[in-house]
Amino acid sequence: MQSPPPLRILHLEDDLNDAALIKSTLAAGGVPCATTRVHTQEAFVAALEDGEVDLILSDYTLPEFDGLSAMEIARIKCPDVPLIFVSGTLGEERSIVALKSGATDYVLKDGLARLVPAVQRVMLEVEALSEHRRLEKAMRENEVKFRTLFDVAKDAIFLLRNGLFVDCNASGLTLFGVTRDQLIGQSPLLFSPPTQPDGCDSQEKAAEFFQRAQAGEPQFFEWRQQRPDGTPVDADVSLNRLELHGEIYLQSIARDITERKRAEEQIVEQAAFLDEAQDAIMVRDLEGKIIFWNKGAERLYGWSRQEVIGRDIGEFLTTDIKTSVEATALTIKHGKWSGERKHHTKDRREITIETRWTLIRDHEGQPKSILAINTDITEKKKIEAQFMRAQRMESIGTLAGGIAHDLNNILAPIMMSIDILKTTATDPQAKMILDTIEVSAKRGADIVRQVLSFARGLEGERIEVQPKHLLKDLESIIKDTFPKDIRLKFSTPNDTWTILGDPTQVHQILLNLCVNARDAMPNGGTLFIGIENCLLDEQYAGMNIQAKSGHYVMISVTDSGTGIPPEILDKIFEPFFTTKELHRGTGLGLSTVMGIVQSHEGFIDVDSEPGKGTTFKVYLPAMETSSEALKKQTQPISPLRGNGETVLVIDDEASILTITSQTLQAFGYRVLTATDGADAVAVFMEHKNEISIVLTDMMMPLMDGSGAIHALKRINPAVKIIATSGLNANNELANASGIGAKHFLTKPYTAETLLKTMQAILDEA
Repeated sequence: MQSPPPLRILHLEDDLNDAALIKSTLAAGGVPCATTRVHTQEAFVAALEDGEVDLILSDYTLPEFDGLSAMEIARIKCPDVPLIFVSGTLGEERSIVALKSGATDYVLKDGLARLVPAVQRVMLEVEALSEHRRLEKAMRENEVKFRTLFDVAKDAIFLLRNGLFVDCNASGLTLFGVTRDQLIGQSPLLFSPPTQPDGCDSQEKAAEFFQRAQAGEPQFFEWRQQRPDGTPVDADVSLNRLELHGEIYLQSIARDITERKRAEEQIVEQAAFLDEAQDAIMVRDLEGKIIFWNKGAERLYGWSRQEVIGRDIGEFLTTDIKTSVEATALTIKHGKWSGERKHHTKDRREITIETRWTLIRDHEGQPKSILAINTDITEKKKIEAQFMRAQRMESIGTLAGGIAHDLNNILAPIMMSIDILKTTATDPQAKMILDTIEVSAKRGADIVRQVLSFARGLEGERIEVQPKHLLKDLESIIKDTFPKDIRLKFSTPNDTWTILGDPTQVHQILLNLCVNARDAMPNGGTLFIGIENCLLDEQYAGMNIQAKSGHYVMISVTDSGTGIPPEILDKIFEPFFTTKELHRGTGLGLSTVMGIVQSHEGFIDVDSEPGKGTTFKVYLPAMETSSEALKKQTQPISPLRGNGETVLVIDDEASILTITSQTLQAFGYRVLTATDGADAVAVFMEHKNEISIVLTDMMMPLMDGSGAIHALKRINPAVKIIATSGLNANNELANASGIGAKHFLTKPYTAETLLKTMQAILDEA
């Protein structure tokens, strides 16, 4: 146990012997002390002012000074310090006077034995006083510390009693925008609007919170304050019961969340705008985990936001991990990247997208995530490929025609020389060699004729041809030569229109397509050949760059075979391109078909799905004066006229927008146009009471058809919508039906088809 510190004694004594005696008495009594002796008034006062004193020992009578005067000075300088008189001249009367004047005790010099216990009592009092002073000091320091924390806290802190403010810190005054005088004694409801953002009455809600807190149940809630100037302030508030000095208070701590709420509202607004965008917008972290997925992405890919958030993007969109890693590295290095990618949708369709990546950094400038904006360009790429293929075929045809002409010039003398040599040759072996040369030369000549048919398509005489008669000839060839496990089906209407063409070349078209169909079904299957009369109008022609308006005979050849992979579909009509084994094909069959069809001013459509088969549709112009059948089949569409109904047409292709508008206007409809979904919403808002039908493309920039339909349905749930697309009709029809479009047209479509659909919707209404 640590010994107490020595007692600091100021001894007022003029007699050195008495001073020494008193000091030795205290030491003998085991009283630790540090004694300072003075004998004049000046020295006494100076000692009191210079240092701390625990006890004053004073003689009662001194030559120039007396004990009572010393006691009066001590009461002024240090009123808490005890004073004991130690004197040899102190009588009973003086002792009483001394004690009444404030002395702690008195001891006669001839009875110094009493001094030790008297001083020990003082020591105990000093020790207790010191502890009391220490506690008081600690309390004062704690009070200052907690008051400082209270005043400098960033959160607003309030103390309420009986529902009124009794104290607050500086942050509380800032929160309400008032002074202390304006706040203290007021009710919190003075600084609250009548109702809260959730529509509840502020007074009723506050009373409920106060009642629960008074009962000892802590309350946590959001509250909207209102400053005297009307400015709203949102805060997170806690309310707790507090008992101080027997009184019940409520302590409220409020944190200003106005900026946070404003930021949250802004984020919600921005997310709503992003959801209206046609493009798929997503944000992923640098490890590939998706952290944002807008409605455009849901519409394009088919996965909902809940299905993809937190998942790796490579799990479901693409398997080309190498390209993704390279693109991510370039984005981090340069801050952005763009390119074309192949992605898969939820229903496993492959689509082509144009993507733009932007690097997002954190507040310290470090790479944090990547924003990707993806635009579906599948249909655009198909049109581009169609156009490029037509240009390429034209160039290749010109080249092939020149080569075939030169080869004919080379083969002609060889063929004639063989005939001459045969008449003169007598050796059997020589005749055999000549026969071999003749077979090879004739085979070369046949190939040259195919090349010329592909390149020019002009050989042969053009006469009126009935296609169904050609199918009868073809039927016997197929039945005699094709494997028996291939089932043959025909569909030939009796009133089939005739065409102006070369029957041999048209026969060659059918034979080449059927042979390809046979080779696509090595294990057997079904071969269907059909003929159909078609009237293609300007509407249809405006959507298909190969077509012209007019009457056509459409010949379709469908197999149930292996199908054509999408990556080679645009190459199948190129000369010498083949997927067959060596020596099983020249690669000129389909290119020859294309050349013949183009020379007959027709066109071809191909639809194929790997594993499910292929359909070739050959459109050949019908003879307008061939028979009465054509006239009977031409159905007038004048009864399908509108009666001034307003139609909103939405399409990003200018040519389609123009031809559709002209068609509808020509048949009695009033037309409004828009080039994308966002533009359509603006037009619809302006004319929503006038528009009867909306005709919208499903694939557009900025906001696609799905986004436009969603937005228009929110404005007018009863709006009638026709969706159109050049993509897979079944999938698009399902998507369109799911968002409220009950009618769907596959591009390209005819004016008659469009008008019949319009009339059907109006009849429903």
